[in-house]
Amino acid sequence: MKCPNCGYTKSTVIDSRPTENSSIRRRRECCSCKRRFTTYECVETLPLIVIKKDGTREMFDRNKIITGLIKSCYKRPVTHSDINAIATEIENDLINSMVSEVHTMDIGTMVMEKLRSLDEVSYVRFASVYREFKDVETFLKELNMLREKESLEE
Repeated sequence: MKCPNCGYTKSTVIDSRPTENSSIRRRRECCSCKRRFTTYECVETLPLIVIKKDGTREMFDRNKIITGLIKSCYKRPVTHSDINAIATEIENDLINSMVSEVHTMDIGTMVMEKLRSLDEVSYVRFASVYREFKDVETFLKELNMLREKESLEE
C-alpha cells in the first residue's frame, strides 16, 4: 500500500475492523514518514447483468427489489428489516450462483417465493404486477393456486 504522503510502499497495519458494507477498514502507518492513513478493502465481485423482458441488459440493482417489495408490502405487517433481508437473500443467492446474467423473470420468481412465506397479501400484490394480471379471472386463478399450495403444506 502506497503512503499518500510520501509514496513509500511499505506500511504496518495498526487496526482492522469490519464495516457495514462488507469491507474492512484498516488503519495503517507508513514505515518511512510514520504518517497514519486509512484504507478500505472489499471483495471484488463479478458484475451481475439483468436481462429485461425486452431483451435489454442492465446492471443488477437491489434497490429495485426493495422498491417493489415496499410497494407490495404497503400497510402490511412487514418490517423494513424483513424487506432488506429478502433483498439481501436474493442478491446473495444470485451472486453465489456464479451466473453473470439473470432474467428478470427469475428474480421476480425468487421475490414471490420469499413473499409467499412472509405475507400472502403482499405476495398477491406483487404477483398481480409481476404476472401482469389482465382480468379478475387471472387474479382468482392465482388465489386458488395459493390456496392449493397451502392445503398441500398442511
